[in-house]
Amino acid sequence: MLAAPGEPVSVKLNGRADGEKSMSKGPLAGITVLEVAGIGPGPFCGMMLSDMGADVVRIDRAGSVQEQVPSEPSVDVIARGRRSVGVDLKRPEGVEAVLKMVEQADVLIEGFRPGVMERLGLGPDVCLARNPKLVFGRMTGWGQEGPMAQAAGHDINYIALAGALEPIGRMGQNPVPPLNLVGDFGGGGMVLAFGIASALVERARSGKGQVVDAAMVDGASTLMAFFHGMKAMGAHGTGGRGTNILDTGAHFYDTYETSDGKYISLGSIEPQFYAELLEKLGLKDDDLPQQMDKSGWPLLKARFETLFRTQTRDQWCALMEGTDICFAPVLSMEEAPNHPHIKHRKTYVESHGLVQPAPSPRFSRTPTELGRPPAHAGQHTDDVLASFGFSGAEIAKLKDEKAIA
Repeated sequence: MLAAPGEPVSVKLNGRADGEKSMSKGPLAGITVLEVAGIGPGPFCGMMLSDMGADVVRIDRAGSVQEQVPSEPSVDVIARGRRSVGVDLKRPEGVEAVLKMVEQADVLIEGFRPGVMERLGLGPDVCLARNPKLVFGRMTGWGQEGPMAQAAGHDINYIALAGALEPIGRMGQNPVPPLNLVGDFGGGGMVLAFGIASALVERARSGKGQVVDAAMVDGASTLMAFFHGMKAMGAHGTGGRGTNILDTGAHFYDTYETSDGKYISLGSIEPQFYAELLEKLGLKDDDLPQQMDKSGWPLLKARFETLFRTQTRDQWCALMEGTDICFAPVLSMEEAPNHPHIKHRKTYVESHGLVQPAPSPRFSRTPTELGRPPAHAGQHTDDVLASFGFSGAEIAKLKDEKAIA
């Protein structure tokens, strides 16, 4: 039906009208995702999909819903872009309400231990029976099966078992956890988002949904592929942690303290970049060990440490930034958004009073935009259920049954 002049056109997506739900820009606009609330990698996956334009609805526990929704948005950045509905999944009426939403969804994300969704009555067999086109994304630490599948764990444990933690650190010191970037986010949430996007592409051909089993131990192992290749070539790991090019062993690939107590980073691996580094440091004509002579690395590192402490970070930036040395100042979380390059690219944005990373990557034809501010649990319960076709009477009944909040 054509809209009357001056009226917005209402486009049907997943059985609902454009005007009945939040619509975003981006390559995943029109995709509806149900995210069963969790921590860490699951929410990060939800953020990635939301940033790409998907309509992500977070199913929060009814017990997490506050009596009065705070007037200010939540500050949980990775919860951005979603609406939230409060559901009691221990009540059959709550489970049935979610299954009715599943019938209209494209994707479901969950991050429980193996078997929990099945015990709730929301396992993949049940959900795919309701909606054969559903992509069912599962996020665990150890995977859906295996001797450790039911064990508790965190990022540090998953990357330890994957062989991704042991190589990170300085010689003679303990392995250093790289925050929880490798397990939770890189090897977890981002891998799951990639898997879901891949399954959606395949569904466009087959018309069928499927289960995506993402485990952080698997994802962290995938991130180590390059280093397994380097090891096979004898170029990494032969001398242990902190003795290789990329793990602080090399003097030309490390961080150095400056005279004002700040730090700079070097990555002058290629010989032409290294030659420019020596020239800028006034060492071009000195009798130094060859760049790749590991026996000379400790001497050169000590030399660099002394040199970099002679000037401030800003002075070194003035000398080296923008050259082919492969140089950058080491910026804090507070400083990074204000760097001229970061500001030019709008890599960080301020939205609803929160400075946060902008969505990435960028698209030429279907640009993304930052969506809703992070929601409080159950903030959009009535709105969400109405957009999925629940009547006012049905919503009221669910409230009376304490199946929703």
